[in-house]
Amino acid sequence: MESAYGNLRAEVLTQFACPIGFTYPEGATVDSICLCMCYRSWVGNGNSPMGIDAFEISQGEFDYATPYSTNISPKAYVSDGAKSVLAHDKIIVASKKTDSIYSNALSDYLPMIRAKMSDEFTERFFAMKTFTSQEDFNELFKGLYITPSFGSATVLNVMDINIAVYYSFSYEKFGRDTTVHDVKAFYANSEVRQVNCINYTNHNAAFQSLEADSGLYNYIVSPANIYTRLQFPMKKIQDTITANLEEKRPYVNLAKVKVQVCNYTSSPKVPEDWSQPAKEMLLIKESALYRFFSKRELPSDTCALLSELTKGTNATTGETEYYYTYDLSALLTHQLRHTDNPDTLSMLMVPVDIVTTTTSSNTSVITSIKQQQTISATKTFSAQNPTNPMAMEVVYSGF
Repeated sequence: MESAYGNLRAEVLTQFACPIGFTYPEGATVDSICLCMCYRSWVGNGNSPMGIDAFEISQGEFDYATPYSTNISPKAYVSDGAKSVLAHDKIIVASKKTDSIYSNALSDYLPMIRAKMSDEFTERFFAMKTFTSQEDFNELFKGLYITPSFGSATVLNVMDINIAVYYSFSYEKFGRDTTVHDVKAFYANSEVRQVNCINYTNHNAAFQSLEADSGLYNYIVSPANIYTRLQFPMKKIQDTITANLEEKRPYVNLAKVKVQVCNYTSSPKVPEDWSQPAKEMLLIKESALYRFFSKRELPSDTCALLSELTKGTNATTGETEYYYTYDLSALLTHQLRHTDNPDTLSMLMVPVDIVTTTTSSNTSVITSIKQQQTISATKTFSAQNPTNPMAMEVVYSGF
């Protein structure tokens, strides 16, 4: 899909969960096998046709606990010249619900892609009867690489992938043979690994274009394409506070940073409006980025601060505005009390997805946070912007 941030190509590499202990009924025969994918939304032009293809993963292995980057190369997992495992390319139009399934959780019908697998794959997959462990199953079937075969105007937000085995068997009932048709689904669920593969094919040219605009605006694009780096002059802040407080121990009462968004569209009307700001934005020390996500840490006042996209009214113009706000008071107090304080503190703005749970007192608690995998693009005013420069207001005291 074409955009100002590059030509986006979205794919997925996924394993499938083994139904441990399952056995087909005696005498069962396979009727067909389909690859099924449900999606809740799309970005781009939903009326533009696109093709779906799939290939079997034949090399390499995925580790369940390893964090994989979204620019992972499928070539490391799919051999050159691999044949499609689909009977033919599946052609869809995202906005047309030619097939669907009802979601109890959403109380709505979700569009579903159902693509028939090739006869060769069908025979081999049905012949696998080793459902004793996930490890043994992975040895026989490593998973699928699912990719668009054509179309450059739409990206699907896929929420469910499974392989559906349609089979039949006969048994005697009341003295005569009865044929039963059934289906067994093999899911790409939380028990196995899925890796989104997101690449921008002409990102260098796009970066050059955005860089020419960097004196006025900053950009944050997910998944994992562009981050904005905020640099705080810690030495200058420390020297100023020390000169005013002398020997007193510094305490930062308030350090508010307001990051104003300038590309929010309340009612997208054209395909290009997919590039909407992220709902949740993490401001994190650059040095802690890898550790934070690999160890599945949660936001903290001295390392990573979370902000939700907020709607407000501009005090000067009276117009509606959207922004993220961060209070760095605890972080700066922590930094100022260390002798090894860096001259410049670098922090990154990273779009994230959060999972919350509600306690018995009806309080929402964040239970996990990860880098955003769905598509977003956030354009903000830079510190050099002459109209709305980004700035930090600091209030401090000593004791």
